[in-house]
Amino acid sequence: MSDRHAAFHALHHAGTPLLLPNAWDHASAAALATRGYPAVGTTSLGVAAAAGLPDGAAATRAETLRLARLLRGVSTLLTVDLEAGFSDDPAEVAALAVELAGLGVVGINLEDGRSDGTLDPPALTADKVAAVKVAAPDLFVNARTDAWWLGVPDPLPQALERAGAYRAAGADGIFTPGVPDAATVGVLVAELDAPLNVLYRPGGPTVAELGRLGVARISTGSLLFRAALGAALATVDALRSADPGPAAGPDPRVGPAVPPEPPSYAEVQRLSGAVEE
Repeated sequence: MSDRHAAFHALHHAGTPLLLPNAWDHASAAALATRGYPAVGTTSLGVAAAAGLPDGAAATRAETLRLARLLRGVSTLLTVDLEAGFSDDPAEVAALAVELAGLGVVGINLEDGRSDGTLDPPALTADKVAAVKVAAPDLFVNARTDAWWLGVPDPLPQALERAGAYRAAGADGIFTPGVPDAATVGVLVAELDAPLNVLYRPGGPTVAELGRLGVARISTGSLLFRAALGAALATVDALRSADPGPAAGPDPRVGPAVPPEPPSYAEVQRLSGAVEE
């Protein structure tokens, strides 16, 4: 196992949670790397939305690969969200994983949710996990079950059954987005023989609380992408609302209530300096 792969695996066994921010393009990943995060993930929603494509519909294989190529020069460990692998053929999913590993990617997410709101048969996702681990054994495979995310009835038993199957197939970690409360998180930590990854939810348990529960990894998912969109809208709306119009002239006493100072043009230019095609 390479030093980079070993380092990423070790981050899930450090005794404190790995806070994994999720990027959607080169600039966001490079900016996060400058803040000292040891690893960055991609967000499938952000990648899809930035390309004008739907998330979770196996529509962004090319965009996902292109982003991985762009991020080769970014100084942080990278794990990539593959939705359900962009294929129902385990061999095709494994071939994609090998290609990503060749680009320096150290981990992937594989989910069992389908675009029609149902879950794949657990055996299918387990077969994908097993195929990836045979083809690219050093990759950290984070197997995601969408039992809560898709609102299936009685999700806890389904999640535990699926997680057990994915772990038996070789998954290195289990991701359970949408878990509703700290008590359920505690049950998952106690029952699963694998590092548990949860999705941070504003208003839910804090990073410190999740750490005390034994969570190994906390992802931001699409939160940062959505926050960036919200900040852009808030900034331009503040500019518009603070402008009284050409007839009245600007009021020097009134300034737009903009979000905190964004990165400068020059800073963003520097972030783009490591792009490789």
